[in-house]
Amino acid sequence: MLERLLITGAAGGLGRLARSRLKHLARTLRLSDVAPMEAPGEGEEVIQCNLGDRQAVRDLVAGCDGILHLGGVSVERTFDEICEANLVGVYNLYEAARAAGQPRILFASSNHTIGFYTQDVRLQVDDPHRPDSLYGVSKCFGEAMSSLYFDKFGQETALVRIGSCFPEPRDHRMLATWLSPDDFVSLVECVFRAPRIGRPIVWGVSNNQATWWDNSSAAFLGWQPKDSSEAFRAKIDAAMSVPDKDAVDAVYQGGKFCAEPIHES
Repeated sequence: MLERLLITGAAGGLGRLARSRLKHLARTLRLSDVAPMEAPGEGEEVIQCNLGDRQAVRDLVAGCDGILHLGGVSVERTFDEICEANLVGVYNLYEAARAAGQPRILFASSNHTIGFYTQDVRLQVDDPHRPDSLYGVSKCFGEAMSSLYFDKFGQETALVRIGSCFPEPRDHRMLATWLSPDDFVSLVECVFRAPRIGRPIVWGVSNNQATWWDNSSAAFLGWQPKDSSEAFRAKIDAAMSVPDKDAVDAVYQGGKFCAEPIHES
């Protein structure tokens, strides 16, 4: 069991899920976000923190022996918004971790690092990045930062390229990208219980029949996702039409992010 697990982005959807379901992993959960959060319960610490504030992040990470990094901008925004949270914030996090004795990090990366691959391509974790947005570029930056800190300092990070983590898939594309909440929780458990992880890249996706990603290189973690989006296919088919074959969310793995404009400040 960890002594203190830091969860950044704790006010967001995944952060709230992690807060409610990962208390067994650590004696204390330290919960952080730039947004207001609920008051701390038993075994919790709540600290409001802007990831762009270097000293605040250093204070936040001090005393933690695990970091679940869900914080930052999670959708396409202006470059300035993305820069502070997802570029400066990631640098601040890794420098703070180095100063704090290198607690293991699970970095929430994204399928949008490879979004411009077409859906007829099955990807390995070492295929080159093809980001579909400034948000996707920022996650490529985070992956590169983790590589530098692992090679230079030995900082362990599990890079989880999350597909679409919701209670149910919401459209036809998500039949391939869906990560169930239960499978997300079990993946986090595997990452923080493994004796040694190095710097694996893991596709954050459930055991879906329709999938574009090969997770065999992460088998050593012992993670075995159990849920499948097939249980929801009939519901989605009844609720909406299959996208036209030339539609962006039927062509590219990143879906509609590939059609996002550059948002001007």
